[in-house]
Amino acid sequence: MDKKLNIKIKPIGLLDIIAFTKMVKKRTSIINAANTKPISPSNVNINALLLHPKKQIMKIVEVIAETPKVKTFVLKMVNDTLPAFFRAGQYVSLKLKIGDSIFTRPYSLSSSPNDSKRGVYTITIKGADDGFFSKWALDNWKEGDIVEVSSPEGNFYYEPLRDSKFVTGICGGSGVTPFLSMAKAIAEGNEDFNLTLLYGSCKECDILFKNEFDRLEKAANGKIKVVYVLSDEKLANYENGFITADLIKKYSKNSPYSVFICGPQVMYNFVSKELSTLNIPHKYIRRELFGEVKRIEMVNGYPVEHLNKFYQLKVNYFGGNTQIIANSNDSILVSLEKSGIKAPSKCRSGECGFCRSKLVSGNVFIVPDGDGRRAADKKLGFIHICSSYPISDLEIELPK
Repeated sequence: MDKKLNIKIKPIGLLDIIAFTKMVKKRTSIINAANTKPISPSNVNINALLLHPKKQIMKIVEVIAETPKVKTFVLKMVNDTLPAFFRAGQYVSLKLKIGDSIFTRPYSLSSSPNDSKRGVYTITIKGADDGFFSKWALDNWKEGDIVEVSSPEGNFYYEPLRDSKFVTGICGGSGVTPFLSMAKAIAEGNEDFNLTLLYGSCKECDILFKNEFDRLEKAANGKIKVVYVLSDEKLANYENGFITADLIKKYSKNSPYSVFICGPQVMYNFVSKELSTLNIPHKYIRRELFGEVKRIEMVNGYPVEHLNKFYQLKVNYFGGNTQIIANSNDSILVSLEKSGIKAPSKCRSGECGFCRSKLVSGNVFIVPDGDGRRAADKKLGFIHICSSYPISDLEIELPK
């Protein structure tokens, strides 16, 4: 037997309008009686700003010559406050103005996170023959100079929910710096994982921070082991050759293990092929950003017929627009910087998305390993200008 629903519907009439009018008056009186003083920022917002400042103005307080081509710069805040705390392995982006041009470059912090609590960052810069920023910094930066530094960025750090307790680090050249920060954090008790570092160099004289790593190995009670691999000379107590799959297996005795890689682009290419033979789960392989591609014609898939060409680039930004000439050998970001346009950038590797811009018209070549765009951005025509190279006349719109 069907039951009838007993629903009472109240008619809308004069009484309802009167009740609504009284409600409005009551709410208005409550609002008018409230305190009009501005609400103080919450502790959450204050801490977020301390951890992620838009910029940090720092002073070079010491310059340490590691080798003829490598220097470590010790930085402190100009207002004597503490710099933002960071995870061991993260990087900061440095800003440099030369003439009318503004350049940014990311550098891994070689200091420990505890050093930031003591008011100090350290970065280590290695000069490169084709490195405009690095050569200028090594030749010109001195004690007392002021440097604009970003907040700490990047995901190249140990995360216990993601990574194995046993980490095999692979590095070459100045790519050792994030591992130095990790080793310091392990020795100081701030990180709890085992680090085996395979450190590739051409010769013994090219090794950076060897004495410091020797000290950290002893202080970490067996949690740190550094294996030095020399490609151009054979010496006792050193591995010789390149960092191959066999060498990785030789020193990665615990399973499962994570692999962290940081070094020049040529090392990434070689090590990636070696790792593909070891069947390591993808989630256990971490690659630090290697910065901009130095020779775009060497990247697989690049249309070489566009090499050494010049294209018109219309740039819409900050309510205005301008026209510049872009070299196909340079990323769009580099072309903007050379023209004196202050373009946003941090990682310079296509990952972070800070330079995300709208491609209004034209065609670009995007470095496959540097295409960190979201799927939606690919459909809507956004590009990361640090990893995009012009192959036609272009029009772009920088972020507001």
